[in-house]
Amino acid sequence: MILVDADACPVKAEVEAVATRRGIPVKMVSNGGIRPSPNPLIESVFVAEGPDEADKWIAENAAPGDVVVTNDIPLAARAVEAGARVLKPNGEALTAANVGNALATRDLMADLRAADPFRQGGGKAFSRADRSRFRDALDRALTAAAREPKP
Repeated sequence: MILVDADACPVKAEVEAVATRRGIPVKMVSNGGIRPSPNPLIESVFVAEGPDEADKWIAENAAPGDVVVTNDIPLAARAVEAGARVLKPNGEALTAANVGNALATRDLMADLRAADPFRQGGGKAFSRADRSRFRDALDRALTAAAREPKP
């Protein structure tokens, strides 16, 4: 199964395309505000309003053999701990080997932004190459997850 942190996910269409081609169910988890897909493989899961409710739901439901798509590093750490594979929308895999560094970097950057009010935003635009990289990474992650023993 693919679990998507869908509120601000820029690759929902790519997830749906890959999942449809491979026949894999998807849960798009959000607080609402996203249009449900007519695709029978895509289930919209709407959680209660509030900070991190979608993250909590995904972390509680992620399991070995699942692939979680998120940009949220604390959620990624919890999903990795649960045994799921984790991909960021740019195709970067977060694993037990690198999620700790990603958390530390996230915390450092938050501290730098708090200390310097002029250091805000400024990320690069999401490109076609990022989407392509993500589709390839999702295919690889799904293939690897299919080989894992189910709990």
